[in-house]
Amino acid sequence: MSKIVTFPAGGTVTAGFEGVRRAFFEAQKDDPGGAQLCVYRHGEKVVDLWAGRDPANDRRYGPEIIGVLMSCTKGFVAGAVHMLVERGQLDLDQPAARYWPEFGQAGKEKITVAQLIAHQGGLIGYDPKSEAASTDLFDWAASVRGLEVMAPLWPPGEGAMYHAVTFGTLAGELIRRVDGRTPGRFVAEEIAGPLGLDLWIGLPESEEPRRAPHFNHGPQLTIPQMRAWLTSLGIDVEGRLARTYLSTFERVEATLPLINTKREWRVAELPAGNGVGNAEALARYYAALIGEVDGVRLLGRAAMDRVRQAQEGSRRPPAEFAAIARDGGQLFGLGFELPSQPRPMLGPGGFGHSGAGGRFGYANPEAGVAVGYACNTMLNNLAGPDVRWVGWTKALEEALGL
Repeated sequence: MSKIVTFPAGGTVTAGFEGVRRAFFEAQKDDPGGAQLCVYRHGEKVVDLWAGRDPANDRRYGPEIIGVLMSCTKGFVAGAVHMLVERGQLDLDQPAARYWPEFGQAGKEKITVAQLIAHQGGLIGYDPKSEAASTDLFDWAASVRGLEVMAPLWPPGEGAMYHAVTFGTLAGELIRRVDGRTPGRFVAEEIAGPLGLDLWIGLPESEEPRRAPHFNHGPQLTIPQMRAWLTSLGIDVEGRLARTYLSTFERVEATLPLINTKREWRVAELPAGNGVGNAEALARYYAALIGEVDGVRLLGRAAMDRVRQAQEGSRRPPAEFAAIARDGGQLFGLGFELPSQPRPMLGPGGFGHSGAGGRFGYANPEAGVAVGYACNTMLNNLAGPDVRWVGWTKALEEALGL
């Protein structure tokens, strides 16, 4: 460990990755919370670091700590969908209603599985003026029913917009319909179990003592600020899409502290964002998507090429939101995010998923590398890379010769 480190920190790196350790510790020294960084290369762990504290429990943020992974959870659910595609149980080009008949109403009859997992189905959230307005996100049956009766917010396939709270329900119900298991159980039995991951969508009570609660730090984007921003762009904030967009962020804002304080909200399956795990789980999972890890490989090469294909229209929002076209923002593949200015993934070919506040998991098959970063400090990192990623990302690229 470097002598300049004066806060709880530790871990190991293999020869050649010492610069990653220095950069990670440097990035975390002013963080009031803690973080973990894990990197696999060609199926072997080459970086395993931790630093900082869990202030809620007055303890170091060590390798045994787990925390809510926010939208990194979506990456595990996307992988589960592609495992079922590879097994012939789902066809990406077929209408989702083929597998989920009740979904095929209110203009959703032709929405394909691919469109649903590429954020192109027009179902970003529940319209606060609709019959699904009071849907409890942690009530699976109610969430599913709300999506079944909902009409799309824009013509499906004509643009993409992040399905922050509904992605997990849409993909998860497809998993349940064709496999019979809930998405949390599927991930537990087909992914976390075989790989030995500390990862749960529905946290067992026995693991609660290891969990570090998350907390906000620094400026956070508020709903009034978002409303004012949309208005300044000439977007009607009372239109159906805009009001659903704002309502969705209000739900997220209300949900994050409740995941901390209410045990029942961690037991429930919200596969869009309440997965609990650590950096090791993220890195090891992505390593097993692109190659073999201790005898386990989750997807074949053809599937890997398919999941990271940028979808047509991915950077084009629906017409009503044309003013917020994402020149350098989120780019979607099939269920995964692809490299962008805010989410570097070691260059072209990378894929993965970030999570609110700074969590991040991804792989780059060409580099043979998978990365996981987990933390308990929530930073507002919507406009660019999380400041804590920048240094160690550069050091990792240098170590890999990229």
